[in-house]
Amino acid sequence: MIAVIGEALIDLVVDEAGAVVARPGGGPFNTARTLGRLGVETTFLGRLSGDRFGRTLRERLAADGVALGVPTPADRPSTLAVADLGPDGTVRYEFYLTGTASAALDYAVLTAALPHGVTAVHAGTLSLVMEPIASAIERLITDGLPPDALVMVDPNCRPAAIGDRDAYLDRFERILHRADVVKVSMEDLDYLCPGVPAEVAATTLLGDRPALVLVTDGPRPARAFLSGGFGGAGGEVSVEVPRVEVVDTIGAGDAFGGGFLAWWSGAGLGRKELSSAEPVAAALRAAAEVSALTCTRSGAEPPLLSELAGASGWSANVVGG
Repeated sequence: MIAVIGEALIDLVVDEAGAVVARPGGGPFNTARTLGRLGVETTFLGRLSGDRFGRTLRERLAADGVALGVPTPADRPSTLAVADLGPDGTVRYEFYLTGTASAALDYAVLTAALPHGVTAVHAGTLSLVMEPIASAIERLITDGLPPDALVMVDPNCRPAAIGDRDAYLDRFERILHRADVVKVSMEDLDYLCPGVPAEVAATTLLGDRPALVLVTDGPRPARAFLSGGFGGAGGEVSVEVPRVEVVDTIGAGDAFGGGFLAWWSGAGLGRKELSSAEPVAAALRAAAEVSALTCTRSGAEPPLLSELAGASGWSANVVGG
């Protein structure tokens, strides 16, 4: 059982012609849907509104087989992001967070909703900057999880939403002391460690405790930096990203993280195996394939497990079995 904690929101996607389309989104929401579509038992721990957008988010989770850990709707509007889509498929975001549903999750509700027998927890993105959910996530990860639960954190840094960079970095560092896997993009590394080469920045994150740092860089190779914990040798592995016709990149990073966790849990692996380069490389390849397929369609629409049947990273797939 994997628990994904954080925000669900509506992406208002604006194309070059000024047309607006409302699509379900939010990093943790996209990650939970990825896991569900890949056949992993998943619970989403996030607060949804009772408005029409909130009902749409709820319906989408259910359609993808994701359980809703906090079913009671918030008496607040849904969280919104305006996604400005560029001609090359890249996206620039503006966020509307204050007084919205995603923030309205405190520690008591969060810890009560944590599924029994949880084996892995994923958290990150805007939920690390909104209150009270940010404090609740920090407390749960640092002091409220079973010791053998694997923790993946994806900061997905959004400078436009971060009011106090120093406070944000302090919280992130505290969370890192319990994190096992950190998934970051090159843009994340540039925000967390400005002006520092990616390899040095990733190694810096490893120094705060994680066993593994995953780095994505668009169409360029995806890399994993191993700490050498649990008796491993440390080092770096990388895999090529499949070449695809990009429609947009919305949700690609979330699909990558979800794909990695899905492959890892499906293979029956846990925290100790994160120090082994061979399974990490295999999971990295599988994650890259999930992310690449997500880029071939409009919006955050991760692939179904059946769509990966011919992909090399999933040829011996054990998810769900």
